[in-house]
Amino acid sequence: MLLLKKEKRKRNSTLAPRSASSATMSDKPDMAEIEKFDKSKLKKTETQEKNPLPSKETIEQEKQAGES
Repeated sequence: MLLLKKEKRKRNSTLAPRSASSATMSDKPDMAEIEKFDKSKLKKTETQEKNPLPSKETIEQEKQAGES
């Protein structure tokens, strides 16, 4: 049994590592779908920016509330 494990390890270590740069056709994006996409069907929207940070005034109010 021990001999089989060693032999298996030996075979696994002799295999060449697969290169990360070897891409197959399925790894590549389908550009045909992107090229035939109709942008005119998209809805127009207004961008609403959010500011999650408190203002200086809010920070000062919280400092004063914490001190008293």
